[in-house]
Amino acid sequence: MLRSYLLLIFCVTAWGSNFVFGKMLVAEFSPLFLSAMRLLFIVLFLLIWSRGRLKMPKLTRTDWLLLAVLGVVGVFINQWSFYKGLVTADPTTSALILALTPITTALLAALFLKESLTGRMAIGSVIGTSGVLFVIYTGAELHFDVGILWIVLTMLTFATSIILVRLLGHRLPPLVTTLVSNLIGFGSMLPFVLINIPSATVSTSLSSWILLFITAVVMHGIVTLIWNSQLQQVGAAKAAMFANLEPFIAMLFGLLLLAKPVTAVQFFGAVLIIAGVTLTTTSKEPREKKKLSSITSR
Repeated sequence: MLRSYLLLIFCVTAWGSNFVFGKMLVAEFSPLFLSAMRLLFIVLFLLIWSRGRLKMPKLTRTDWLLLAVLGVVGVFINQWSFYKGLVTADPTTSALILALTPITTALLAALFLKESLTGRMAIGSVIGTSGVLFVIYTGAELHFDVGILWIVLTMLTFATSIILVRLLGHRLPPLVTTLVSNLIGFGSMLPFVLINIPSATVSTSLSSWILLFITAVVMHGIVTLIWNSQLQQVGAAKAAMFANLEPFIAMLFGLLLLAKPVTAVQFFGAVLIIAGVTLTTTSKEPREKKKLSSITSR
């Protein structure tokens, strides 16, 4: 199992660092243009990787409707709001807010999928939300800048996408869902990008373009494939515990690459968030639900 654990740590390290790399990229590219280029690279990677592997089933009208909502909300808006938020939001704060995704997903599943909401999950939700308040506390007041609101939107769209993927998981292979939703997301974003091209900020630095390409293909493509393969080896519960390390890795990379210090209050908030998420994700679930558990990250 050591090999699997090391690979999971690599995945979480890559995803945690992506918040910091995203912060660096929004200084070189406009958020909308950056999101579009990232999606383009992701789609190209998926098309190449799926060649010979993809078996396209017949899609019903309901399938197309769910895929369209997933593409627009879970891909287009999610990607755009993430980079839009990082223009002003701190990478560590962003990582901690997005760490609430499992809690939000559990609440949405209880509301829309009629899944049970246990007392343990409710307590975890309260603890995790309290942690966010500590994270955005500046020492004098709660600090809600527009970037944080964009990251909250990212978290909500991310949780929504997980619910949609669960619904589609009963009907379509994961590769079909991922590829088609990303194609729809890129296609729906393209008109907005073309309209805003004259005012877009586009870096002329080769290193910035290389970083954009690597973070798109590695973080969203290769690392996700590695994670999903190891998920089968160690199980969803153990993998989720590794995923909880992501905010702390974002803190470390922020400190090393952006010289962003971590306050004691922020660290305490991080501990509360991870405790809340752990309570929520370790609640007893039906076997069928556990089979559908998967983590898609930044």
